Amino acid sequence: MQRRSLLAVPALGLAAGAVPRGAGAQGTNQAHPALAIYTAGQGSPFVTYGNAIAALLSRQGITATVEASTGSLQNLTAVEDHANALGTAFLGSAWDAVQGTPAAGGRRHVNVRALWPMYETSFQVAALTSSGLTGFAQLNGKRVGAGPARGPAETFLVAAAEAAGIRVEIVSGSPAEMTQGLLGGGMDALWQGAIVPIPSILEALARAPGVVFGPGAEVVGRVTQRLPMLAPTTLPPGTYPGQTAPIESFAAWNFIVANRALPEETAYAITRAVLTVADPARDIGQVAATTRKEAAANNRVLPFHPGAARFYREAGVALNAPQPA
Repeated sequence: MQRRSLLAVPALGLAAGAVPRGAGAQGTNQAHPALAIYTAGQGSPFVTYGNAIAALLSRQGITATVEASTGSLQNLTAVEDHANALGTAFLGSAWDAVQGTPAAGGRRHVNVRALWPMYETSFQVAALTSSGLTGFAQLNGKRVGAGPARGPAETFLVAAAEAAGIRVEIVSGSPAEMTQGLLGGGMDALWQGAIVPIPSILEALARAPGVVFGPGAEVVGRVTQRLPMLAPTTLPPGTYPGQTAPIESFAAWNFIVANRALPEETAYAITRAVLTVADPARDIGQVAATTRKEAAANNRVLPFHPGAARFYREAGVALNAPQPA
């Protein structure tokens, strides 16, 4: 794990000239290229989701390998640079990539296109009962785990801390390292964003008594006003073990993204394969329970790939995404 100051620094990119493994070859189905799905580090739902999609595509005769990464920003760079790369991406990070903000290394990503919605990412804080922490303002001056360096969790922790008028010491690492760090005393609290209930938080709570809370409605209002890709969300009691009150936080959707140069027929075929299963939780995996075509309207950040857009037209789904420049 790494400890750093509150200030964000540019994201890591792929090494120059790096090519996704398998991305240049033809898959089992000769009509479609082999794909590389960039996900995240060990313990992340992105990895679970990528593996589930690769298995589904394999049943359709399309080869897809699952590649580890540091998360959304590196995935977006992989997709930007390689025609046959797919990526799991948080829309907040996609916004940074499209705009070329410092969080995205100052590089405007112009080739990234949306395919289909994955699930909503909601952000929460977990702390051990022994810490005495029960509210966001109490994180002032504390060591807070925020996942991979320069990832979306860190970006939105910075925004929430600024909105709350506090300063935190950020501790970086993989989701698995975050859980171990909280349990082992390497941090005072763990801030995570993922599908709810967040697996790394559940794992920590299963091993030690703890509490889960959010930034609170006032901070959420400030953050969502500043960052329009986020929206308020409320987690009902019982979302986490021992939770008796609602948790007020913010969230945004994650999407599978592709390069605009991915063949249109391939983009159409894989989007259709994913979004026409009878029961996503059963036929893909529990992590994909909310992967449904109607949720495509939640993307207001990225243009859709023409192949995916064709599927939504046929399905009668209205989209709110920007048009390609």
